[in-house]
Amino acid sequence: MNARHAIGTSGLSMVTTIPPTVVTTPPAIELHRVCRQFVSPAGKAIMALRDFTMSVSKGEFCAVVGPTGCGKSTTLSLITGLARPSAGTVKVLGRPVEGIDPRIGFVFQADAVFPWKSVLDNVCAGPLYRGMSKDQAKDKAMDWIRRVGLSRFEHHYPHQLSGGMRKRVALAQTFINEPEILLMDEPFSALDVQTRALMQDELLHLWSTNSASVVFVTHDIEEAITLADRVFVLSASPATIKTSYEIDLPRPRVVAEARYSPRFIELSRQIWSDLKDEVHI
Repeated sequence: MNARHAIGTSGLSMVTTIPPTVVTTPPAIELHRVCRQFVSPAGKAIMALRDFTMSVSKGEFCAVVGPTGCGKSTTLSLITGLARPSAGTVKVLGRPVEGIDPRIGFVFQADAVFPWKSVLDNVCAGPLYRGMSKDQAKDKAMDWIRRVGLSRFEHHYPHQLSGGMRKRVALAQTFINEPEILLMDEPFSALDVQTRALMQDELLHLWSTNSASVVFVTHDIEEAITLADRVFVLSASPATIKTSYEIDLPRPRVVAEARYSPRFIELSRQIWSDLKDEVHI
C-alpha cells in the first residue's frame, strides 16, 4: 500500500495515503493549433492549414478524409518533417519534429519502387541503408516477400508486375523497417476495386502484427471506415479538423463483409453528410 506513517499530538499512529503516480503515455502523433502557410509563385500568401489540432494514439489506425486540395498531404509532410509549421507545434512520440525520423514509414500514391532493382533488392534496400549485413537483409526481405504473397516473384522487376503486386512490394519495403508510425497517402487509389479490397485486407493483416500508429489519407469514405479506428473529417482549405468519428466496428475486419453491416452504412451516411458541405463543385 502507498502510505506514510506519522505520530500525531495524541501519540496515536496516523496513516496518510499518498496517491499513486499516474503515468501517461504521450500520443504517437500530436499536432496542436498548427498553421501552415505557403507563398505562391506570384508572391501571394496561401494558408493551407489553420488552427489544426489532431492527436493519434500509439497503435491507433486513423484515416483522414477531406475535399481535394484541402491540405491532407500537407499534414503528412508536417509529421515527417519534410515541412515545418508556420505556427503551432508538431510532436512525434512525445518530441517536437525537427527533421526526418527513421521511425516513420511512408507509402505513397505512386509506386515508390526502384525500377532497375528486383523485388528482392527493392525490399532489401531499407535494411541495407540502415546498416544491416547483406545476408541478414536478404533473409529478412525474403520473409516479408513471403508475407505479402510474392514468394515466386522475388527476382522479377517492377515492370513485370501488376499494379497490385507493385503495391505489395511497397508495403514490404515499408514494414520491413518496423516503423512505429506509418503514413499512407492514398496508396490504393490507382487500383481497381477488387485489387483495392485485397490490398486493404493485406494492410489490416500486416498492421495487426506490427501495431504501428497509422495516418491514412484517402478521398474514399468507405475505405476510411473499413480500415480505421477513427476518421478525421477536414474542412475545405485552409483545412482544420471539422469532426472526428470513432469507428466502432469489431476487429478483425474483413473488407468484403464489413461494408454491408448496418453500422457501416450509418457511419458512411454521417461522414458524407459532414463532408459534402466542404466539397465545392
